[in-house]
Amino acid sequence: MKKTKMKRRIIVGIVCLALLFAYCSRQAGWNITFNEGDISEHAFPVRAINPDLPTDWSDYEYMILTFKASSSQRFEVGLRNPDGYLFKRIHPFAGAFMRFVVPLDFYRAQPSRGNDMAATWNQPRTMGWINVEQGGFGKVGIIDSIKFRMITPLNNPTLEIKSLTLSITDPGDSLLSPKVLVDEFGQWIPETWEGKVNNLEELKTYWDLEDKNLAPVDFNYGKFGGYLNTQVKATGFFRVEKINNHWWFVDPEGHLFLSTSSNGIGSGSTGTPMRGRDSIFKMIPPRQEMSFNNRPENPPQNPAMNQQQGAQFQNRSTGNRPRSANFLGWNLQRRYGDSWREKSNEMTIRRMNAWGFTTGSQVLQKPYITYFRATGGGAEIMGIPDVWSKEFSDNIERRAKEQLMPQKDNQWIIGYFIGNEPPWPNRESLAVTSILEGPDTETQKALMKFLEAGDNHDRRVEFCKITFQKYLDLVTSAIRKYDPNHLILGIRFGGTPPDYIIEMAKIFDVYSLNTYAYKPDPGYLDKVNSITGLPILIGEYHFGTPGRGMAAGLCQVKDQYNRGVAYRYYTENAFSHPAVIGAHWFQWSDQANTGRSDGENYNIGIIDVTDRPYKDLVEAITIMHKNLYKIHAGETPPSDKLPEGRTKVDFKY
Repeated sequence: MKKTKMKRRIIVGIVCLALLFAYCSRQAGWNITFNEGDISEHAFPVRAINPDLPTDWSDYEYMILTFKASSSQRFEVGLRNPDGYLFKRIHPFAGAFMRFVVPLDFYRAQPSRGNDMAATWNQPRTMGWINVEQGGFGKVGIIDSIKFRMITPLNNPTLEIKSLTLSITDPGDSLLSPKVLVDEFGQWIPETWEGKVNNLEELKTYWDLEDKNLAPVDFNYGKFGGYLNTQVKATGFFRVEKINNHWWFVDPEGHLFLSTSSNGIGSGSTGTPMRGRDSIFKMIPPRQEMSFNNRPENPPQNPAMNQQQGAQFQNRSTGNRPRSANFLGWNLQRRYGDSWREKSNEMTIRRMNAWGFTTGSQVLQKPYITYFRATGGGAEIMGIPDVWSKEFSDNIERRAKEQLMPQKDNQWIIGYFIGNEPPWPNRESLAVTSILEGPDTETQKALMKFLEAGDNHDRRVEFCKITFQKYLDLVTSAIRKYDPNHLILGIRFGGTPPDYIIEMAKIFDVYSLNTYAYKPDPGYLDKVNSITGLPILIGEYHFGTPGRGMAAGLCQVKDQYNRGVAYRYYTENAFSHPAVIGAHWFQWSDQANTGRSDGENYNIGIIDVTDRPYKDLVEAITIMHKNLYKIHAGETPPSDKLPEGRTKVDFKY
C-alpha cells in the first residue's frame, strides 16, 4: 500500500512539473528577450504557444501573429516540420502592437514573380514586411514547434506576443496601438534619439548651420573628377585602361578616374505607400510630393509649408487620397520653398564637392552613369524578357536610336548599365517552369521546341544560357551602333551568378556587381577578373543600424559611428583590389520608415528624412576620398579597422 501511494505521489509530482513547465514555456513564449550575441533563439512546442493550434497545418494559408516588437531589427519565425526548421524574416514596425499576417506560401515554395532580386524576395505587408530569401522552403503540414530567433541582436530587444493563430483567408494586417506612428517630418514617433527634431524652427537651425559650414574640399580632381596629378591619352570620353597592373577609368581629359557615388541621389527613392494605413501618419504631405522621383510633370504648388499650414493635409476623409508620400520631398519644400528642386540639387552638388564623390547624375554637373533598358515584346518573367520576339529586337533598335544617338557626344556620361540583379541565375529550372506556365510568348514557343529534344536540369540551364546570350548580343550591338563613345558597364549582378554568366559578361567593357558584406571577397574579385579580364564596378553596398523605426539593411552595425567605420573598411579594401574602379553606396537617403513599395525600410542613408547628413558617415566618406588615389595605386594600405563587435569578415553576397 505504501509503495502504491508513493508511486501515485511520484506520478502526481511528474504531472505537476510537466504542467508547470508547459505554463512557464507558454509565459516565456509571450515575452521573449533576444540576448546580445551571435544568435538568440527561443523554441516552443506548438501547443505551448496556443493549445488550440492544430499539429497539421496543411489546410491553412496564413499564420497570424499579434505582437509588439521593441526594435525594428528583423527577427525570424521558424516552423519545424519532420525535416527540420523553415525560417522567414519579419521586419516589424517597432513600438506598437499589431496583427501581422504571414502567408504560409512563403515557407512552401520559392517565389517566381519579380524582375529583380529585391522584387522577388521582399514581400510587403501593411504593418511591416517579410524577406523570404533565407531559411529554406518545404512542406508546411505537420508542425510540432515554433522558433523565434534573431541574428546578432542589439540592446537585448524584446518581442511581446499576444497570440498566434491560423487562417484559411487573409484577415489583413492591423495596427492595434498606438494609432499614430509617423510625425509631420516623417520621423518615428515611438522612439527617441539624439538629434530627433521637435519642431520646424529647430530643424531650420540645423539646416542653417550646415549651409554656413559646408565648404568644398580639394581632392585634386579635374573638371571631370579625374586626378590632376595623372595624365594618359585623352579621347574626349570616358574609357578604361590597365596601368601597372591596376585598372582605372580615364576621364575625357586623360586623367585617371575612380567612380564613387551613391544610388538615388536627390529626393527620390523615399516614397512610401499610403493607402490602407494613412491613419498612422500625423500629417500627410502635400499631394504634389506623392511621387518617388522628381519628375518635371509634377511641379510644386504652394510648397512653402510650415506645421500649421500643413494641417490642411490632415483631412483623411476625402476619397482622393494619394497612393504614396515623400516626407523628404516635403522637408525639402520646407527648407527651400518654391524652387526647392533646383536649390536642393545645388546643395547636393555642394555636399558632393565637400565629401569627394566623383559620380552624380545628369542634373548635378558631374559625370554620371545611365541605364539603357531593353523592354517591349511579351511578358518579362523572372527578369527574362521576350527575347525571341521580333517586337523585342525591333524595340531595342528603335529605343537605342531615339535614346542613345542624341547623347552619344555627351562627355559627362561614363557609360550604361543594362540591367539590375536578374533573379533567374542559379534558378534556371524555376525560370523555365514559369515561362512554360506563363502567357503565350515567342520565348515560350522557342523553349517548348528546345525541350522537345529532352527536358532536364542541364537542358533548362542551356536554354537560359542561349536566351541570355541572345539578349546580350541584341542590346550591346544596339548600344555600340548608336553610341560608340560610351562604355557598357554591364548588369549589376546580385549574389554569385554561375561561372557561365560571368564568362558571357566578357561582352561588356566593365563587369558590375552588387555585393553586400563587411568587405568584398578579394578571392571572388580575383575570380571575376580572371574569367572576364575586365575591370570591376561595385554597384551596391551599405551598412545600417536598427532604430528610428527603420531596419538595419543587409549589413548591420552597432550604431551610427560604426556605420562610418564600416564604410571606410569596405570601401578602402574594395579599391585596394587592382581591378576595382568604382563603388557606389546604396543609398543617398534613408528609406521611409514605413517602407518603400516592396516594404524595405532601411537606415542606409547618407542623409536622413529631414535632409540632415549623418555626421560620422560623412566624416568617413571624406577621409576615404582623401586617401583613395594612393590606396588604389597600392601606395597606402586600406583601413584595417572593423566595426565594433566584429573580429572577422564572413563573406556574403
